[in-house]
Amino acid sequence: MRWLVFLLCAAPALACEDPICEVPADSLRFTQIIDFSNLPSGYGIGRALSGIVDEPGAHFGERFDGQSLDTASGHDRLSGQPLPPLRLIAGEEGRNLGTISLWGNNVLKGHGPRGFPDAGAVGEGAIAVLFDRDQPALALDIRGGEGGTVSLVFFDRAGRVIQRLTRVVDRDTGTLTLLRAGGLPDIAGFTVENEDPEGLGIDNLRFEFRELMGALPAPERAA
Repeated sequence: MRWLVFLLCAAPALACEDPICEVPADSLRFTQIIDFSNLPSGYGIGRALSGIVDEPGAHFGERFDGQSLDTASGHDRLSGQPLPPLRLIAGEEGRNLGTISLWGNNVLKGHGPRGFPDAGAVGEGAIAVLFDRDQPALALDIRGGEGGTVSLVFFDRAGRVIQRLTRVVDRDTGTLTLLRAGGLPDIAGFTVENEDPEGLGIDNLRFEFRELMGALPAPERAA
């Protein structure tokens, strides 16, 4: 598919020299959204999910095949390079994914090492996302947070790291809108980990980028 790009005006993304740049939320338009509203959920500790979660255009697990899981900190920590091609691995029962209802919306969360239904596990597990097609851009909402950090690591289809992003999170961080340098469509998947006392979740994953309301950052040059 040819990505339809409109270069209408200079954008803040021009100043970004990273492989993946954060851009204004209104600068990109997408045709696909996953809001998890079709999944069972609930208030309090929410619900636990088993296995891989399949949604149109994207799939969700705990980590990628080849990655190691460390739980010594009380939060899931992933290490190691995924094996090619990217393949999702689900977490153990009670330590996989789940949903919780926050502010009337379903939020996807990982369950940490304490295991569901322990409230201390909610939002402290890792989430891995695998797209059916490689993407040049995406957006998602980070939900929750008490002054900790969230880290996203983006991979190509062969499991190579494209970029790692870490952000400080407070109560409801809001939207991260991310664009690959040069609009290069090679983001096959990503992981989400956090170091936050209350844990975090994700919502409203947008992808299948249609328009860019601004100029593309220059692609990264090979060394």
